[in-house]
Amino acid sequence: MQIILLERIEKLGTIGDEVSVKDGYARNFLLPNKKALRANDANRKIFEANRARIESDNAARREEASAEAGNVAGKEVVLIRAASNAGQLYGSVSVRDIADGLIAQGAKVTKAMIVLDRPIKTIGVFDVRVALHPEVVVSVKANVARSPDEAELQAKGVDVIDAMFDSEVGGFTEAYDPNAEPGEIPADLLDGGAQADA
Repeated sequence: MQIILLERIEKLGTIGDEVSVKDGYARNFLLPNKKALRANDANRKIFEANRARIESDNAARREEASAEAGNVAGKEVVLIRAASNAGQLYGSVSVRDIADGLIAQGAKVTKAMIVLDRPIKTIGVFDVRVALHPEVVVSVKANVARSPDEAELQAKGVDVIDAMFDSEVGGFTEAYDPNAEPGEIPADLLDGGAQADA
């Protein structure tokens, strides 16, 4: 379907561009959200008549988003989740979780503004993009941990899973005598046992 864009859309174009998209994408997302118009003669005339207003509205929204960007950029959202010893989450972190964390810190965002490239299913620190406006994108950090202490360590750059496996010590190890016969009890244990009986 041929459409006329009413705002900049990543990977498609900017205001006024006439592009071809799949019918479902146009009918289900672009047209209902007033991000585009069907490309026909009547809509082209309407767009050209209102182009100055559409561009000035877009510029005003971009300025507002730029002002808010300073309040959002660089924030860190700490999310405490249950996870296995290998660091796999029981579930995943959603855009709603990140949006709620930012709102709790005073940012003016919606979950539609959060851009996750892939679901977060492990503990760690992840960069998440926040599109405040199609032309204003900032980055925040999502710190997913099993406890507040773990979150603090991760914020300092420590990989808690590697640290956990590095700090593990082996279990009980038996003293090994290469000269001992199989089934023979070491002499120091016999002496200690004899003194304990006495």
